[in-house]
Amino acid sequence: MALENALTAINDQARGALPPEIFAVLEADRRRAGNPDFAQVGARMDDFELPGADGAPTSLGDLVADGAAVLVFYRGQWCPYCNLTLRTYQQEVLPELGKYGATLAAISPQRPDAPAPDLAFPVLSDVGSTVARGLGLSYPVSEAVREAMKTLGTDLEEVNGTWELVHPAVVVVDRDRVIRFVDVHPDFVTRTEPAQILEAVKSL
Repeated sequence: MALENALTAINDQARGALPPEIFAVLEADRRRAGNPDFAQVGARMDDFELPGADGAPTSLGDLVADGAAVLVFYRGQWCPYCNLTLRTYQQEVLPELGKYGATLAAISPQRPDAPAPDLAFPVLSDVGSTVARGLGLSYPVSEAVREAMKTLGTDLEEVNGTWELVHPAVVVVDRDRVIRFVDVHPDFVTRTEPAQILEAVKSL
């Protein structure tokens, strides 16, 4: 559970670095209940086409053309938990996926012109959370969290165009666009371990 330990360490650092009242708001938000209508294994995803950081579009059809696609939904480049998770997936998941003809892509609500992580796999912009909403992953940010994020220098209205976030999640989709694995984390400090992702791909 190396990823979990690293994410917990980041949260412990935040606890010591942030004003107590700000950290308390963020801690309460990570304990929020998830959507009971998250997408389920066996459901078929609609095709989509989303722009990357360079503006070039990528569709779900492109991603599953030769095998399964691992879709990583993340909150944004401003989120340290997301950045650590994506770097970990690049190091531990991406090199193994080629053995199975699978691809990896990251998706966030950020605008295409917003800062994006520098990764060796597609980083796509789901402006308005259209794809995420279809999977039950999007939710409105509360007023208390808005103020806390603004205090920390993150204005989602500028970055995303709306005060809406997504629950971090990993969705594995097969060549027929059928969901074969879903792992959603309403607690944004926790994420899917690399071994879980690779096991889901291997089992296809």
